[in-house]
Amino acid sequence: MPVKAVVDTNIWVSSLLNPFGFPARLRRTFEEGLFHIVISPPMVEELIDVLSRPRIRNRYDITEEDIEELLLLIEDRAESVLISGNINICRDSDDDFVIETAIKGQAKYLVTRDDDIKFDKEVSSFLSQHGVTVISLSKFLNLIRS
Repeated sequence: MPVKAVVDTNIWVSSLLNPFGFPARLRRTFEEGLFHIVISPPMVEELIDVLSRPRIRNRYDITEEDIEELLLLIEDRAESVLISGNINICRDSDDDFVIETAIKGQAKYLVTRDDDIKFDKEVSSFLSQHGVTVISLSKFLNLIRS
């Protein structure tokens, strides 16, 4: 059975910005069904918000169709979990809903480029108590490809 992971919003955004980078490779791997994702409504809202920003869309020539395609992929294949907003552990409180999504969704991995999550020992320890490992994008790609 494929592994279950939370993929941080910044990686999904980056998958549209650079079709040749690691985030785009992760998206293709997800499309191939090599892992499952867990997502929550606040994560979807953040993704829509960031991708709707004119400076992002114009600078990277992202079309409405590109955004819809990504959102449909996630909506069709992701396990969505409801969160309460009761976790307050990260320095950046906006990251708390990502952490709660991983815990509520019983994800094995939280894939992120966010240093507030990756390098905070208290956050890593807290997630570890719930069976979640914080992992970099490149390490996760190597893990699911092996």
